[in-house]
Amino acid sequence: MKQSSIFKIDISQVEGAGDFQCPKCGIIISPEDETETVYTIIKTKVKDDALEKLLLQCNKCKSKIQLVGFLTLQNQTSSSS
Repeated sequence: MKQSSIFKIDISQVEGAGDFQCPKCGIIISPEDETETVYTIIKTKVKDDALEKLLLQCNKCKSKIQLVGFLTLQNQTSSSS
């Protein structure tokens, strides 16, 4: 059985509304899409009541994508308020 690689994306480095392309197939993944048509959330990791990591699977190519940087993003938002 083939082991698929996990792509890592730092969400704090994504510009705009948080949309990004799947690193393998290029389909647009949007945080606004709650239908799970394009991607499925596999696992979440929370630290001190804040989202730390999110593991997604692209439904088109089945790649796994780990989103990191939520804590950095939250800190940036908190300090600019």
